[in-house]
Formats: sequence, C-alpha cells, structure tokens
Amino acid sequence: MALYYSRRKLKPREEEEGGELNIVPYLDILMNLIIFMLLSITGLTAFGALNVSAPTYGGGASASAGQAEAEAPKLNLQVLISEKGLYVRGNGKEAAAPEGGAPTLPKLASGAYDYAALNAQLVKIKAEFPQETKVILVADPGVHYEALIHTMDALRETATPTNRKLLFPDVTLGTL
Repeated sequence: MALYYSRRKLKPREEEEGGELNIVPYLDILMNLIIFMLLSITGLTAFGALNVSAPTYGGGASASAGQAEAEAPKLNLQVLISEKGLYVRGNGKEAAAPEGGAPTLPKLASGAYDYAALNAQLVKIKAEFPQETKVILVADPGVHYEALIHTMDALRETATPTNRKLLFPDVTLGTL
C-alpha cells in the first residue's frame, strides 16, 4: 500500500492564508496623480513670465566704463500709479514734474488710466535718453493688478504693432 501525500496538505496553512498585497489600486491612484500634476504644470506655464530685475549694488563693469556712465546725465525715470493718475518723474526735460503736484497723466473721464498718452510720453523721453533702459515703477496699495500690468506693458515697448520698439525693458518694482 503506497502512501500518497498531496503537496497541498504538506504546505503549512499560514502560507495559503497570507496572500499577496494587491498594489494595483495604489498604482492607479499614483498614475492619476502624475497625470494631474503634468497637466497642472502645463497650464501654469501658459501664463508666461515677465523679466523684472532687482536693483544692483555697486559697479560690476570696468572703471573706464563706470566713469563714462558717471559723466552722462542719469534719467532716473520713475512712474507712480495712484488713484489720481500716472506720475512720471525723471531728470529729463520731458520727464519733469508739472507744477502743483498734479499727476502727469490724470485718469480719463471713464476712470481708466491713459496708457496711450503714457506710451507717447515715454517715446519722447526715450528719444532724449536713447541709452537708458531702466525705470522704477511704484504703485499705491489700492491700485488694481491689471493697471500695474498695463503700465508695465506701456513702459516696456511702443504700443504700435507695426513699429515695435523697446523703451524701458528693465522695470524695477518699488514701494511707497
């Protein structure tokens, strides 16, 4: 009489009950998170970036270039956005402050800022200081973000689409 033992019966019972961890649902969740993050990053890059530079300390150029720049008159162009309008200040003839502390470009009757007039004045200032590229932009805390962006656009280049020209591309944001 032969003894027949089944392999199933010889295995310890604990191994059969332990089973394997099913990680398929976790992989599905992880895959969905990766796709969501990739789509989010793609959507965020569509906003674009503005090149705004911080002010620098000291001189990094050679001494002779520094002396030539020191002899040339500086424009020190500043544009302030307030609730009354746009103030343009600088050392040039076109950027001189009007009398009485009134804004250089008051708001329009509709309550909007006059970006076309600002751009036209900046073209005149650029003709007076063709090498100048820097401008300091300051806004009152109550000014809408949209007004700040439109002002930056007016500062950076001319408004005409046929003859685009850089005006003051180095915009530095300041505070009051």
